[in-house]
Amino acid sequence: MKTKLLITGGAGFIGSNLAKHFLEKGYEVCIFDNFVRLGTKENLAWLVKTYPQLQIVTGDIRDFNSIKKTVNLGFDVIFHLAAQVAVTTSVADPKTDFDINALGSFNILEAVRKTGGRPIMVFSSTNKVYGGMEDVEIIEKNGEYTYKNLPNGVSERQNLDFHSPYGCSKGAADQYFHDYERIYDIPTVVFRQSCIYGPRQFGIEDQGWVAWFIIATSLGKSISVYGDGKQVRDVLYVADLVKLFEIAIEKISISKGKIYNVGGGINNTLSVWTKFGPILSKLFNKKIDVNFASWRPGDQKVYISDISYVNKDLDWLPEIRVEEGIKRLYDWVQNNMSLFSMFT
Repeated sequence: MKTKLLITGGAGFIGSNLAKHFLEKGYEVCIFDNFVRLGTKENLAWLVKTYPQLQIVTGDIRDFNSIKKTVNLGFDVIFHLAAQVAVTTSVADPKTDFDINALGSFNILEAVRKTGGRPIMVFSSTNKVYGGMEDVEIIEKNGEYTYKNLPNGVSERQNLDFHSPYGCSKGAADQYFHDYERIYDIPTVVFRQSCIYGPRQFGIEDQGWVAWFIIATSLGKSISVYGDGKQVRDVLYVADLVKLFEIAIEKISISKGKIYNVGGGINNTLSVWTKFGPILSKLFNKKIDVNFASWRPGDQKVYISDISYVNKDLDWLPEIRVEEGIKRLYDWVQNNMSLFSMFT
């Protein structure tokens, strides 16, 4: 019997890559999505054309009856990726952000609990649960920000500080997933993700900045950098994240009940403009102009994941380095320019 997978937000960036991976391996895959987010309809069309065996449920995780009915179909693994993903959107509309991220996540946990099943549940959390980390000293080195006393980056021992409505809603869901393993013996795994990038990502200015800079430059649109461009993130190519998800379900006896920080780590960092700007100029073979704007509330000058815990537990490390991953994303954008008419 084939392993049955449910992916909420399955037509999104990570979801569509995850669906592709497991469909190619012969798994039975069902995606649950409301197809509202930019790019989801394009990703769905690609998935259906390439993998006609894909099962599709149109629904919204805010609707408990809809998600419960879907969960009742019976799944071995549930990847919960459906979310409101932009900090700026959460500030403008905190109620919707809460309903999707906190209540929606609670809905799927409760749907599983009430069915009496025990599927593996993997939750896509965020580094924003750590907030601004004002207690961590930051220095400038070689035109970029870095931590003074965290040579390996931020570990899971960092204090939680749910800064911004988005941080609060994702943080609440993060803790609910963690606790449902302890209280109800549902095997859950939480990944606090840093910046994920790659093909099928329809990035916008407020979210998915690596993809957005490439898309905007390809379309001749201006780029705005909020802050001074020296801020640093560890970036992770989506194929590496998908491999980690697979390892986590294969090694669920180890991963269940765990929370892992996940990103490119100290060997895969990218400053928003000091480093990324020259990479873009090289790819496009031209000087790229950029507009600098004020810092956004709660923006971190630096965030780098310490991935030693997930490496130790699951023997996982990123394989695709920054410049290679960016080149792959660049090539995908150039080969699929017709998909981006929505931005013109």
